[in-house]
Amino acid sequence: MLNPSQSTFLKVTAVAAFVAFSAVGPYVFYRDHQPKEQVQAIESLPDFAAIQSVAEKKRAFFDYLRPMVALENQRVLEERSFLESLDIANLSEKQNARLDKLASRYNVTLSAEEANEDSLNELMLRVNVLPEALVMIQAANESAWGTSRFARQANNLFGQWCYTPGCGVVPLERNQGAFHEVAKFSSVQDSVHGYFMNVNRNRAYRELREIRATLDMQGRDLQSVSVATELTNGLLSYSERGQDYVDDLQAMIRHNAEFWTN
Repeated sequence: MLNPSQSTFLKVTAVAAFVAFSAVGPYVFYRDHQPKEQVQAIESLPDFAAIQSVAEKKRAFFDYLRPMVALENQRVLEERSFLESLDIANLSEKQNARLDKLASRYNVTLSAEEANEDSLNELMLRVNVLPEALVMIQAANESAWGTSRFARQANNLFGQWCYTPGCGVVPLERNQGAFHEVAKFSSVQDSVHGYFMNVNRNRAYRELREIRATLDMQGRDLQSVSVATELTNGLLSYSERGQDYVDDLQAMIRHNAEFWTN
């Protein structure tokens, strides 16, 4: 039997659901083909550029995004709870089927015959929550507080790329010979879901996942601002700016402390 995680379960009212999406990271393009229950977008992207007060714009942006982040974290918690409940020596046919789907979704290879402990441990490393402050600050940074062209035209708050012609919006200053586009999402909720899957399974962010696992084992609250700050150190590959990008995220987390609930 897997040991229960010490993660703090979020108190949210949103109903967990899976959303169909096409999402990318800077290194890996993927399309999730697993059957999912469609969810209605919480609401369309507001016109944040029309809000003149900086403080009011920030509050409106965070209030808009917060329930979407909670929805994704609740989905992840339900997946993680399932994994924690498994006895790998005595898996039912139904459990095996669900485990196989989760492994496929998170790009983890299971044994052809049966799940093994190493594979389950890798899944547990990937299937875990992301701090609200981290998600929302990256969204603010990447989308200029929801006012960027890609936010407005593609519902893309996280700068995610795709590599199939027509999959998104072509950057105006794309280098000659480059063929990436900025991924287009059917809703902002889809963009949030794509970000979660990107960070939780892209090889570029394994360091973030390992930092999170260490903090979880220490009994830290994974939704705390301090954990959000520490996890930014695993995002060096998210931007070509590297450490400068991480420093910017950490500064933004500090400067917006009044908006965090943990």
